[in-house]
Formats: sequence, C-alpha cells, structure tokens
Amino acid sequence: MQDVYFATTCEDAQGRLTAWYSWAIRSQIGQVKKVAKTIKNYWNGILAWFDSKLSNGFLEAVNGLIQATKRRARGYSSIKNLINVGYLIAGKLDIRLPT
Repeated sequence: MQDVYFATTCEDAQGRLTAWYSWAIRSQIGQVKKVAKTIKNYWNGILAWFDSKLSNGFLEAVNGLIQATKRRARGYSSIKNLINVGYLIAGKLDIRLPT
C-alpha cells in the first residue's frame, strides 16, 4: 500500500492501487480484505488526490481550534460566550491597546 503513495500521476497511482487491491482481496487475512473493501469504496476519492492534492488538513486544523475554544470556554454561561472566545482564538485578532 505504501507504493501507492509514491506514485507521481493519477494513472501510475491507479495501476499501483489496482495491483495492491488485487493482492489484498486474495489475502487470507480477514482484516486485510476488510481494508481492501474500504479502499474500493473510496477509490475515486483516493485517485482524485493525485490530481488535486487537496486534503482535509485545513478542516482538521480548524477543528483543533474549536476544541481549544471549548476547553477555554468551560464555565461560561452561554453559547454566545463560547462563540466569542472562538472568534478570539481562530480570528487571530490583534486586540492590544494602543500605546
């Protein structure tokens, strides 16, 4: 499966993924077959990455900021306060007083 990661084009990746899938589906290990079926369900999305290079990394980063906000906002009395703290953390606002 690591071999697929090193593919340089979508066509190259498809060939490598097909070869891995063929091996995995014939495997005698049930967990490997289960992974192969999961890969087959996401086949087009996996191959689309080789053209777009898009990932959900940005969304994961935003989720991390939201989780940090929830930790900081414990004890606040309303959702409005949680949202305000979220803006302060994620917005990277410069709220220093002018000197």
